[in-house]
Amino acid sequence: MKTRQFGQTGRDVSEIGFGAWAIGGSWGEVSTTDARQALHAALDAGMTFIDTADVYGDGRSERIIADVLGERDEAPPFVATKAGRRLSPHTADGYNKDNLTEFVDRSRENLQTDCLDLVQLHCPPTDVFYQPDVFDVMEGMVQDGKIKGYGVSVEKVEEGLKALEYPGVSSVQIIYNMFRQRPNGLFFREAKHRGVAVIVRVPLASGLLTGKMSVDTQFASDDHRAFNRYGEAFDKGETFAGVPYELALETVEQIRDLVPGDATMAQFALRWILMEEAVTVVIPGGKTAAQARANAAASTLAPLSTDAMDAIRVMYKTQIAPHVHHYW
Repeated sequence: MKTRQFGQTGRDVSEIGFGAWAIGGSWGEVSTTDARQALHAALDAGMTFIDTADVYGDGRSERIIADVLGERDEAPPFVATKAGRRLSPHTADGYNKDNLTEFVDRSRENLQTDCLDLVQLHCPPTDVFYQPDVFDVMEGMVQDGKIKGYGVSVEKVEEGLKALEYPGVSSVQIIYNMFRQRPNGLFFREAKHRGVAVIVRVPLASGLLTGKMSVDTQFASDDHRAFNRYGEAFDKGETFAGVPYELALETVEQIRDLVPGDATMAQFALRWILMEEAVTVVIPGGKTAAQARANAAASTLAPLSTDAMDAIRVMYKTQIAPHVHHYW
């Protein structure tokens, strides 16, 4: 497993990490046994970065991570969590000292640690990025020893660019995949210039880029791919990267022809992301040990060919961009 420097923290992390949303909830049923085995397999495969959030299964994801890490003897991985989405209603004025402190303290308890590695504001309303007081609160928690660093998770490129203006922001988490290429422009250039880590989520477009879905694929009622296709529960860009499902399936068939024989389509999609130097770590989810091991193996793939990169760029510009590029 190759590693990359995590911004200006002085720490290196595996370039493929473990996205722990699925072991918390909203991806169909995942047993505690399967969740634990998936996380153990990821760590055994060399992953040293785990991304979670306090709302994934109402803390279930964080608690499973703590239990698994408590069973292992090696140096602990870098664990990033998130705060803010427990607010109801989820409004900008809720991002205040009292609420954020409560959320962070709850995550510290769930993760069984006095000091969290990284806390990310969890896709807050855009107004939050124009409120320096919120970032002052996070800075205060660093000074108090509750967190080592803080970052943001964003929906829009513009939010990521605004976050980069705050000198204390260690990282920005953003959606980037073959179907969502807009970050690969001004945002990536600025993040790299400022030494801010980039965490890439939704790398497989909610599973579309595994090449295993069809028009007949059925999703469980508690899977966001069934209940959030049009943004009914949260930003629709989090589900299938915001691309119309049938169009995405047609494009996946074109991508399939580009995948080399020594890789799965999922591994090819992850390697495509890692071709960008500004990316620090990509965090595919894993519901089983086999998925975690397969994701980790993408780090060993050879760089993609110029022809393949050009073909994907054209595919995005002509077929996908009209549906996503200017929305996020």
